[in-house]
Amino acid sequence: MQDYPDLYLLRHGQTAWNREGRLQGLLDSELTALGRQQARRQARLLQRLPQGVRRYSSPLGRAEETARIVFGDDAFGRDARLQEIDIGSFTGQLEADLKSAHPAVFAGAELDWYDRAPGGEHFAGLRSRAQSFLDGLDGPAIIVTHGIALRMLRLIAMGSPDDQLARMPVLQGAVHIVRGGRHQILY
Repeated sequence: MQDYPDLYLLRHGQTAWNREGRLQGLLDSELTALGRQQARRQARLLQRLPQGVRRYSSPLGRAEETARIVFGDDAFGRDARLQEIDIGSFTGQLEADLKSAHPAVFAGAELDWYDRAPGGEHFAGLRSRAQSFLDGLDGPAIIVTHGIALRMLRLIAMGSPDDQLARMPVLQGAVHIVRGGRHQILY
């Protein structure tokens, strides 16, 4: 297992589409009032961390809005490798409708469908760009990203097998810390 610097991983706050059960992928939806409250909680949790840690965000609007609330300014790097997994033609659709229309795609484990989404990036593509991002880090980092992308970053940094992806909890309003290959959640 490669030794990565300490990672402080944050999922963006709740969006209107999260609340509806609509899949965002590379599209966007604004944070809800709860989403902005979750970002403020993350900002409070990060006050305990050492100063001078590099800050990054996915360039998607929901992550950038969260990052601006968390960091209190616009001084963070944006990196497309931190975007959510591309889910192709499922983007913008209601998950419940897709499950009814495409039962074979949604068969199996909870997250397996991401690897079957028509026109999607699939896990291999997400793994490649997440690995590229992590390999470029030269010190601890606070990263604002998305649910599946956050799981993949943790999976790689912890040296866990791919079949553990769905077992990794991701909380909005929390800080997921990966240090020395181990995970903890500040909430």
